[in-house]
Amino acid sequence: MLILKQFFMRIFWKYIFPAVFGLLIYTSIRLVTDTTTREKFWTRPWQVNAIEVIIVILMSYVFEMFLKRYISKFNKRKVEFRTKNILKEFAEIFLICFAFLNPILFLIHYLINNPVKWSDFAIANIVVLLYILLYYAIARGNALIKAFVEQQLQLEKVKNDQLDAELKFLKAQYHPHFLFNALNTIYFQMDESVDDAKKTVEKFSELLRYQIYDQQQTVPVSQEIQYLQHFIDLQKVRTSERLQLEVAFDNSLNGEQVYPLLFLPLVENAFKYAGGEYKMKIACTKKDDEIIFFVENSVPGDISFTKSGGIGLDNLKRRLALLYPQKHDFTTRRKNNSFTAELKIKLS
Repeated sequence: MLILKQFFMRIFWKYIFPAVFGLLIYTSIRLVTDTTTREKFWTRPWQVNAIEVIIVILMSYVFEMFLKRYISKFNKRKVEFRTKNILKEFAEIFLICFAFLNPILFLIHYLINNPVKWSDFAIANIVVLLYILLYYAIARGNALIKAFVEQQLQLEKVKNDQLDAELKFLKAQYHPHFLFNALNTIYFQMDESVDDAKKTVEKFSELLRYQIYDQQQTVPVSQEIQYLQHFIDLQKVRTSERLQLEVAFDNSLNGEQVYPLLFLPLVENAFKYAGGEYKMKIACTKKDDEIIFFVENSVPGDISFTKSGGIGLDNLKRRLALLYPQKHDFTTRRKNNSFTAELKIKLS
C-alpha cells in the first residue's frame, strides 16, 4: 500500500502538478484582470481561453524543469548561507523568469489578436513572478532542510566514529600494563610452584576472555563483579601477605547494566599503591538508582599521585565522560596515609 501511494505521489508531482500550478496562475490572473475590467472570462470565445490555458500549462512544465535545474545548481554551490547570497540567488531567478515571461505574454496576445495593455503587462508579471518565487522559495527551502538534516546525520556519524575510536584507544592503553603485570607474576610463580602458576594462568585467561568483548556494549554488573573478583585473586598472588583486604559486593546487584572495565582502574590503582599499614577496602553497593563503587587503600606517607601508570585515573575520567555524560560522579581524596576513590553511576 505504501509503495503504491509513493508511486502515485511521484506521478502527481512529476506529471500533474505543473498543470495544476499553471491553471492556478491562469485563474489568479483572470480573476484580477476581470475584477479590474468588469469582464467575465467565460463569456469570451472559447478559442481565446483555450489558447491561453494551453500555452500557460505548457510553459508551467518548462518553468518547473527550469526551477528544478536551478535548485539543483544552487544546492551544489558551496556558498555561505547569508542574506546577501540568498537575495542574489532570488534576484537571478527573478531576472531570468522576467526575461522568459514577457515574450510569452506578447505571443499569447498576438495569437488572440489583443494588443498588450499596461494593465495586462503589470498583472501578468506580478502574479506570475510572485507564484514562481514562492514555489522556488518552498522547493529551495525544502532542499536546504534535507541537506541540513543529512549534514547533521553525517556529523553525528563522524562524532560517533570518533568516540568509538577514542574508547578503543583508551581500552588499548590499559592492555600492555595489565599484560606486563600478569605475565610477570606468572614468571616468578613458575620458580616456586608450577601448579600455582597454572592456576594463575587459568585466572589470567578468564580475564583476557572478558576483555575481548565489545567495550562499548553494557554488561550485567554481576558479570563485572565476577571479573573484578578474578582480578583481585590474581593480584593477591603478587601482593604482600601483610595486606589486610576487605571486599564487599552487594548481593542485590545482579542485572543492572553497566559499561565494562570502569571499576577495574580503581582496584588496580589501589593494589599498585597499597603500602604503609597495607589495608585495602573494595565495596560495590546500590542505592536508589545509583551504583556506588568505593575503594580505599593505605599508602606510604611519601607517595605521590601526580603521575599514574597504565590506563590511569585520567584515562578513566575520559571514558566516563564519553560513556556517562552527566550521569556519573567520580571523586578521589588523599587524607593522611590513605587514598579513597568513589565512583557513582546513575542507572537512569
